[in-house]
Amino acid sequence: MECNISANKKNCTCTYEPCSRKGKCCECVLYHRRNGEIPGCFFPADVEKTYSRSVKRFVQAFEKEGK
Repeated sequence: MECNISANKKNCTCTYEPCSRKGKCCECVLYHRRNGEIPGCFFPADVEKTYSRSVKRFVQAFEKEGK
């Protein structure tokens, strides 16, 4: 399967603009995984804007939604 970077960029919710991986989902996932993080597109918009990509922050974000 070929990567469609332009389509991916249209759907990318990450607000970190200088990111060189924007639209390159495979690279993004690998980068964050190596750093023990989760990509920004998995977070609610208000949490994504904090640039906190930790697994702990991800769990906290969805614990609040579930309550």
